[in-house]
Amino acid sequence: MNTGKRILCAAAAALLLTAASACQSVPYTGRSRMLMTSESYETDSGKQAWDELKKTETISTDATANALVARVGKRIADAADCPNFSWEFLVFRNPEANAFCLPGGKVGVYTGILSSMSCEAELAGVIGHEVGHAIARHGGERMTQSLLQSIGAALLSETTRNEQILQAYGVVSNLGVILPYSRKHEHEADTLGLILMAKAGYDPSSLIAFWRNFSKTGGSSGSFLEKFLSTHPLDSERISAMEKQLPEAMQYYNRAKNKYGKGESLSFR
Repeated sequence: MNTGKRILCAAAAALLLTAASACQSVPYTGRSRMLMTSESYETDSGKQAWDELKKTETISTDATANALVARVGKRIADAADCPNFSWEFLVFRNPEANAFCLPGGKVGVYTGILSSMSCEAELAGVIGHEVGHAIARHGGERMTQSLLQSIGAALLSETTRNEQILQAYGVVSNLGVILPYSRKHEHEADTLGLILMAKAGYDPSSLIAFWRNFSKTGGSSGSFLEKFLSTHPLDSERISAMEKQLPEAMQYYNRAKNKYGKGESLSFR
């Protein structure tokens, strides 16, 4: 075995040993996942990305929108109960229907998705979904998957010089591992979003109503190819899954100290 192979094999063995001690469970869902990144590293990465976003994205000057997102966001953050997070909530002026939560608790909501919402509880569900990604540490999990994929490609390149095999490995590993894993994360974040909004005192059925309405205006077509290659589950799938999870979420809602129901009506256009 040449020196390059020995080094790669040693690296792979070290990673496998690390992986064996890096298995943890996701809050609420209990799913076992592998993490090779520290929470502090993920948080630092999130802060760097947040600082850059605030320079490149346009922060909304709509005081009403920012106050709303901050108020609802704080309730979701309290429900998440992550004392190590440094929470921050901002509205960005962007027509894209999107929102995000970076590792460590930096939450951004685009004006494009606000304009699709009819009530405060729908916003709570969307923020809860994004915060769900953060508390489940999906970012760290994706980093781990990427690292393992890179090691696998490097090991394969040492054992074969067939370019077609190497190219096939890249395609199969992306379609078979990276993209499906992202869909799994989205479903899990839906579950966590329902639970967090319910704990915060918002009616979790409002999130399902939001996705029903949203799918009518910008939903997925449902083709097999789209389903296979998309990094997000199809709207019909996520709605069906959330309907099954609603009874559990309602238990959290019934136990909530303060109940806001659907909250205030919204009309951002």
